[in-house]
Amino acid sequence: MGSPVPGGEVTYSDAERPGTGEVTATVIVDARAEVVFAALVDWPRQGEWIPFTKVRVLSGDGGEGSQIEAVTQVGPAVLRDLMRVVKLDPPFEVRVVHHGKVLRGPGVLRCTPLGADRTQVVWHEWFHLPAGPAGKVAWPLLWPGSKAGLTGALRRFARMVENGELS
Repeated sequence: MGSPVPGGEVTYSDAERPGTGEVTATVIVDARAEVVFAALVDWPRQGEWIPFTKVRVLSGDGGEGSQIEAVTQVGPAVLRDLMRVVKLDPPFEVRVVHHGKVLRGPGVLRCTPLGADRTQVVWHEWFHLPAGPAGKVAWPLLWPGSKAGLTGALRRFARMVENGELS
């Protein structure tokens, strides 16, 4: 999870570097950027729009330096995603570093206002692929599912924001 340094802190230098498993999803939300951004960083409510996932803040207030845990469970399969919020620039950008055992690498959610009541959201991840060379070979097979999953989650997010279910 990083290297201990004097004072008991942990560094994330390996996880901060972009990995080769890159995936991006985009959606347009008919709402102000401030509303969209606030809904994106409402960490515990992300489980309402990311399928099979429960999200909680482990430490901090959800802002920079906070530790976030997202647990995705489909049947008996469980994936624990640990993240550190490394940058918040409301209402435009949130950056995280995934630093768990399986999911590692930086991610960013960007909100770009396209007018008074319209916002483009881009979700971009650069994961380190597990399993060495085998992971790199498998990535082209896994990528379409990852892309579809992110895109589907963002579409649901957009509908919920537009319907006033998230704010």
